[in-house]
Amino acid sequence: MRALVLTEEGPEAVDDRPEPNHPGEALIELTCGGVCATDLELVKGYMGYTGVLGHEWVGRVAEHPDPAWVGARVVGDINCVCGVCATCVAGRPTHCEDRTVFGIQNRDGAFSERFALPAANLHVVPAGVPDEAAVFVEPLAAACEILQQVHVRPTDVAVVLGVGRLGQLVARVLALTGATVIAVSRNPDRLKLLPKSVRGLTLDEVEQASGADLVVDCTGSADGLQQATSLVRPRGTIVMKTTIHDVGSLTPIPWVIDEVTLVGSRCGPFAPALRLLAAGLVDPTPLITHRYGLDDGVEALDVAASRNSVKVLLTP
Repeated sequence: MRALVLTEEGPEAVDDRPEPNHPGEALIELTCGGVCATDLELVKGYMGYTGVLGHEWVGRVAEHPDPAWVGARVVGDINCVCGVCATCVAGRPTHCEDRTVFGIQNRDGAFSERFALPAANLHVVPAGVPDEAAVFVEPLAAACEILQQVHVRPTDVAVVLGVGRLGQLVARVLALTGATVIAVSRNPDRLKLLPKSVRGLTLDEVEQASGADLVVDCTGSADGLQQATSLVRPRGTIVMKTTIHDVGSLTPIPWVIDEVTLVGSRCGPFAPALRLLAAGLVDPTPLITHRYGLDDGVEALDVAASRNSVKVLLTP
């Protein structure tokens, strides 16, 4: 089958990838996939991953242990867990000691004609949510995870650094809390995509965001955390969403002196993200800038890494 594969030499579009072989799991036919900043970091060497790329997707169930699921339009959690280790039993399955991570760690991802996932990972997409919105569920869930971890008050000032693929969604979710939300970008064109409920600032204006109660780093760059440190108030909170291959250098001394709370934040709950889409409270489709087929997947990755794109989609 056709797939976009990351090899030790780099990404490659192939047409002879073996069919997935995961007995007992659901077989999914890809409808639409989204290129993520993590995909681009994997290409640079992050996690040392090789295999089929892609963890943002929507598809239809071709095979399932329960035949009633066949034909359903679904999305799916990326963490494939054992369910029996101490961490799973303690209620922290996204940190399962034996997990594989779809398209990121020891498991092929979604950028292929067909792929497999455990049935328990699947979520049905509501009928009123189009594919081009449903493909954003995974990053939208990651944005919702911030509210699972941090109490954001309506009186807070929250700053989002980097308003690319994830930052745009984070800004939209934070704005739903009633907080004053400020988004900062080095690319003025991306500020134009923000909703009216979010104030946009360029890097030249970033000092206007200093003293924030909450700063979320979505820059995808080594200097994002340093900038977040310069903007957060004493005893404020920094949420770290950036995962990169080159971590750069940073001293923790300001966090100690200012008693800053650091929160690592990764995956999030799919059900709330689907509800936000179904209710029309978040509309991610204006962020789509490019569409490619799997055969042009390498070009899609190049475009996704450029300043001229926000969300790049792949279809079979």
